Amino acid sequence: MQPTDREWLQALHELKLDKPVRIMNVCGGHERSISMAGLRTAIPDNIELVPGPGCPVCICPEEDVYEAMQLALNEDIILVAFGDMLRVPVNVPKREPRSLEQAKAAGADIRPIASPGEAVRIATANPDRKVVFFAAGFETTTAPVAAMLAEGAPDNLLVLLSGRLTWPAVAMLLESETPGFDALIAPGHVSTVMGPEEWEFVAEKHGLPCAVAGFRADTLLAAMYSVLRQLQEKKPFLDNCYPEVVRPGGNPEARAALEKTMRVVDANWRGVGTIPNSGYELRDGYAAHDARKHLPSYADDLRKRAGEMPPGCDCARVVLGKIYPNECRLYGVACTPRKPIGPCMVSDEGACRIWWSSGYRDNVSGESQGRKAVG
Repeated sequence: MQPTDREWLQALHELKLDKPVRIMNVCGGHERSISMAGLRTAIPDNIELVPGPGCPVCICPEEDVYEAMQLALNEDIILVAFGDMLRVPVNVPKREPRSLEQAKAAGADIRPIASPGEAVRIATANPDRKVVFFAAGFETTTAPVAAMLAEGAPDNLLVLLSGRLTWPAVAMLLESETPGFDALIAPGHVSTVMGPEEWEFVAEKHGLPCAVAGFRADTLLAAMYSVLRQLQEKKPFLDNCYPEVVRPGGNPEARAALEKTMRVVDANWRGVGTIPNSGYELRDGYAAHDARKHLPSYADDLRKRAGEMPPGCDCARVVLGKIYPNECRLYGVACTPRKPIGPCMVSDEGACRIWWSSGYRDNVSGESQGRKAVG
């Protein structure tokens, strides 16, 4: 029988830690589970849980969102995108639409979808129009897009791809002078698709404990206990605390579809910059479905500078685990889920949105305050 949540918490409290420990949880789903279950206030005070770069909406380059908006506003197309992308703000004058949602209100034919299958159905139902699928996301959402293409998409369905891989962002942090964490909880869904082996570099190259976790409190607590024991014993390794779903090698069919339809390239992350080998682009054999090859380009290098983050927004530092959401200068002051300024307040996987939804409303930017007050 597996230990209960209470038993895992008791085991954590019985550990004798000789110093504070910072554990980064990469996945936005993990952050949501941690906050909604109140785990930060339940675990020992010397364990600090740091949200990491696990929100694809938050790091989607502003220039990609802008390009999708301009295509929808200026070309005779139907643009479809996962629902949470529609509210991501871009930096433009107030008189212009600031998001796909506002572009839709201005007359563009933009439709939220929940799966690539919906994009196929819309394209099939509108054979005389081009349908552009603005496909942003990490491996878990990019793999179904790859499968859609590999199985044969309608001729009028084009993909504006903004896919990213998760592990290179963590590698970038670990290779910096100040990674800011002592152990890592690796994402369960990404590991389900790509295999847990992708995270072995954390222990083997950087000597940090690492554990794959699911989204229930027990598996998250098990992963915390695992990495803390590894720290105590000074024997870092990759532990799979989600074995019922995460298997060695991941999902072979999903990985084969990704390999067949896409290649890995250097890619820009909003507010972070270019991370080597962290993005996907369509292979030449699927150029017939590449929106960037068949529609006018609205890409503008100037947007890479203008589109980092809005003035005063600290989303990039939140994404990198440098500060907590309520330490952003705009958190709860000018930026709320109803009127988001930065992308971290938009998505259900964004740390700012998660903290706000968990009931934590105090802005502590500039204050000296502990970070375990939420969740």
